[in-house]
Amino acid sequence: MTAEQWSNWSGYVKANPALRPIPESAEELQAIVRTAPGPVRVAGAGHSFTPLVQTTGTIVSLDRISGLKSHDTEKCQATVGAGMRLGELTRALQGVGQALANMADIDKQSIGGALGTATHGTGSTLGAYHTLVDRVALIDGRGGLQTYTRTAHEEMLQAIGVSLGAFGIFTEVVINNRPSYRMRKRRFVLPIEDMLSNFQDMMQAYRSAEFYFIPFSGHAMFLASDITDEPITARPPDDAEEGLGTLRVLRNTLKWLPWARRALIRNALRKLPREDFVEDWLEVYTSDRQTRFNEMEYHLPLEEGPKALTEIIQLTEKHFPEVYFPMEVRTVAADDVWLSPFYRRRTCSIAIHYDAQEDPSAFFKAAEPVFRRYGGRPHWGKMHSLTSVDLSRLYPRWKDAMEARHEIDPDKRFVTPYVSRLLGLE
Repeated sequence: MTAEQWSNWSGYVKANPALRPIPESAEELQAIVRTAPGPVRVAGAGHSFTPLVQTTGTIVSLDRISGLKSHDTEKCQATVGAGMRLGELTRALQGVGQALANMADIDKQSIGGALGTATHGTGSTLGAYHTLVDRVALIDGRGGLQTYTRTAHEEMLQAIGVSLGAFGIFTEVVINNRPSYRMRKRRFVLPIEDMLSNFQDMMQAYRSAEFYFIPFSGHAMFLASDITDEPITARPPDDAEEGLGTLRVLRNTLKWLPWARRALIRNALRKLPREDFVEDWLEVYTSDRQTRFNEMEYHLPLEEGPKALTEIIQLTEKHFPEVYFPMEVRTVAADDVWLSPFYRRRTCSIAIHYDAQEDPSAFFKAAEPVFRRYGGRPHWGKMHSLTSVDLSRLYPRWKDAMEARHEIDPDKRFVTPYVSRLLGLE
């Protein structure tokens, strides 16, 4: 008899595991790894779109291995349970005067899941979440509890920093933070030609910058944030969901009249007020995504971003009039984690989205060769078709990472058929 069916956030990935335990402690989790039906996988909030969690064995929730365990004011570090959701983490850190150096735009994920898939925010000098880690406690494939620190095990942390849940299960992490801060955030609209012709200057002119291209509009919505000592000001209402609803209506009614659709969207964008406000850091980075979608995201060399996006826009507007979700473009600093998509190169990240109630496969299949032609590495948690043959060519330390994985999990307790194909573990 199987446990209750599991589904990811978008509903695209489903699994029928034999067990879905929620351990209360690391000791209980160790026993599960040793004895539960395999393969053993961990599910956080389900915000990944690839079948990383899909298993007929055991899907573990770390919801009870969570919370702020301790903090060090002098070092500006915090020790947290790996099941802690990012939104809860930000509030806890603010309460002790600490802050994450950067954030992604969704805070529903668990910290363990965000680390495992190289989840990231934006900023040309800012790294992904895994670059903040100073120490991890991990349960290996035989149920042993291991601890790795940056000072004593730097190479091992580089090996497991982005693990896809295939190197072990994080139970606790120590995060390097910074003192709490405020940010000034600005939003304005500009022609996409202007954005792309000044891409690197625009993205590097602010601590944190990103833009959304609105299909069939010819325009981008640019968001920029910097740390400030200015007092908090009134924040405008969040109009993202309302705007997305309008784009969906225009898609439904004017899909075959692109000129009318373009004119109405441009008119709406011209009326969009500029935003400029100051808030505490945890109120600035994230947005509340209510409309469900599936997503593909590729990480390209920084200088290739504008060319790749230009092709994606042309592809979309010529062949896929049903697309209405904005395309998200961000930058990420290089790092030294072996399976990080940002390994040793400054990155332009381009994400495309598709309504979760519709089949994304044709659009994503057409877009993926464009990303790959420009040297893109796929986001581990977003939809892609690559296997180990492709991926091993994109990661210089691939073989070393697989050897480290085998050392931690020689019996493949965390390896599903999908993970096996992905990592070449057959």
